[in-house]
Amino acid sequence: MNYYSTNGKAPQADLKKAVVKGLAEDRGLYMPERIEKLPKAFFDEMKNMSFQDIAYNVASNFFGEDVDADALQDIVFDTLSFDCPIVKVEDNIYALELFHGPTLAFKDVGARFMARLLQYFLRVAPSGAVGGSVNVLVATSGDTGSAVANGFLGVEGIHVYVLYPKGKVSPIQECQFTTLGKNITAIEVDGVFDDCQALVKSAFMDEELNRHMMLTSANSINVARFLPQAFYYFNAVARIQEMFNVQRSTFNDVVMCVPSGNFGNICAALFGHEMGLPIKRFIAANNANDVFYEYLQTGKYNPRPSVQTLANAMDVGDPSNFARIYDLYGKSHERISSLISGATYSDQQIADTMRRCYQETGYVLDPHGACGYQALKDGLRPGEVGIFCETAHPAKFKEKVDQILGTDIDIPERLQAFMRGEKQNVEMSKDFQDFKQYLLKQ
Repeated sequence: MNYYSTNGKAPQADLKKAVVKGLAEDRGLYMPERIEKLPKAFFDEMKNMSFQDIAYNVASNFFGEDVDADALQDIVFDTLSFDCPIVKVEDNIYALELFHGPTLAFKDVGARFMARLLQYFLRVAPSGAVGGSVNVLVATSGDTGSAVANGFLGVEGIHVYVLYPKGKVSPIQECQFTTLGKNITAIEVDGVFDDCQALVKSAFMDEELNRHMMLTSANSINVARFLPQAFYYFNAVARIQEMFNVQRSTFNDVVMCVPSGNFGNICAALFGHEMGLPIKRFIAANNANDVFYEYLQTGKYNPRPSVQTLANAMDVGDPSNFARIYDLYGKSHERISSLISGATYSDQQIADTMRRCYQETGYVLDPHGACGYQALKDGLRPGEVGIFCETAHPAKFKEKVDQILGTDIDIPERLQAFMRGEKQNVEMSKDFQDFKQYLLKQ
């Protein structure tokens, strides 16, 4: 399958180029030229299938033309060495727990898949087709950095540079990518997430840098990072069908609510919907960075600088994947707003939701999941079943969670191991020339 740019001014690319390059030559995001519907038989049988088998069927629909079938199955099964279960929080509201992977965040799925797919292309490519090594640039507002760094840790022929905003990620999140060493370099940028993302995009467009080193991205701008995130939406619906003992044809009232920052996660869900996944509608839950919410209300997209909030991984003022959503629905505000509604919450509202949910149900929300949970509480209609993404383990935000809930939540051993490591990082201004000169010396 070929991939085209959302900006429409770059040549089409095959999957290998789309994955290795990350961003098209015209700074657009790659989109598959078509999205195939999965057969009815798959959906009828889905509730009886394992997570890995469901994911392999979905992956084959996306990548089957470009990756050997046995290799793709190995990639999928190795990626999903952990579960993404749904857990009942209260009647008709379920948490899709996406924090059971190595770094306890939803991005483990996409990062692990991309690392393995890129390794596949490096291994099977003809000599000189990709180059001797690949340098992955990734901007993070929290969990992306740790997921990507750990997904690529020790992978031969790949070096990862994680750019993160100084003082704007949680201490536990920071230690997950600054203590690894080996082929991982953490770069602390004196700015906000949008500055980090701008540095990455500018690097891709700089001819001198690209002559010097092979660059790609592992943010959700990369098709190999965001598309695999559709796997767990299919599995969530299958588990709901299994729980309610219904078939696809008699159960079409699932509402999926996704806490949204750069919008890669909900974009993956929307691609799944285009493949036939029976989700009735979607809710994009925002914190105070509510550019998309504003678009839904007005039809006008006005990106602006991000503001720092309690739900820091969603602190994005110009979400990259808006371009994909806009393109997917033919640039039609009517089509987008008829399928997706929005919600936006202040820090105080997020804290109140976390406290109330814990007191009433005993379930511990992280600040991002709290946005999703509250959006369902506010927007679920009679007869609907709501699923919200609990995107990271609450212990990753222990200081904030304990302060809000009056608890002392346990830190999983996996997180404790990161915390015992020694911080290694490079300080960087938000000026692109400084970043460029640093990379040219590598």
